[in-house]
Amino acid sequence: MLTLQPNSEDMETQEQFKQEMAKCREVFANKLYDYGASWRILRPASVTDQILIKAKRIRSLEVKGVSLVGEGIYPEFQAIVNYGIVGLIQLELGYADVVDMSADDAMKHYDRFAQQALELMLKKNHDYDEAWRSMRVSSYTDLILQKINRTKEIEGHDGQTRVSEGIDANYLDMINYSVFGLIKLDFGV
Repeated sequence: MLTLQPNSEDMETQEQFKQEMAKCREVFANKLYDYGASWRILRPASVTDQILIKAKRIRSLEVKGVSLVGEGIYPEFQAIVNYGIVGLIQLELGYADVVDMSADDAMKHYDRFAQQALELMLKKNHDYDEAWRSMRVSSYTDLILQKINRTKEIEGHDGQTRVSEGIDANYLDMINYSVFGLIKLDFGV
């Protein structure tokens, strides 16, 4: 196995990624306190539709430049991160008819998938040489919308693909594009 020595850009990206994921985790934990793991009843296709709503709202705000509800793009990217992790949990465990998961168990699953997203980002970031830093935030939105459409197609094929990555890979990419958007909004890089 190839071991890579991270450079200063990689370390900065990793630290910024972790900071944004910690903020998303805090939102997830607070909503878990308020609502419990009520999302356990959602089938994966419903999770995909929730992500679609968030991504379309981001695009609408980017195009219109104003929010009548008063919430901006930042919390919507956080929601995509959190719904992406919910989607990964639901793919792994299946949906439930009742809330069947404690807050502690939900957070353990959250942390495991957040770590998986980080590891994937580090691999891709190495291969793509931090190309995401040269992109516009609106491009992340468009790529997320593309990933949603791909996911919906795969869901229409009962999760089966011939040559493409599956639903889980698309959720992970949506998470990572959202974190890149959060980093850009927070750090302006």
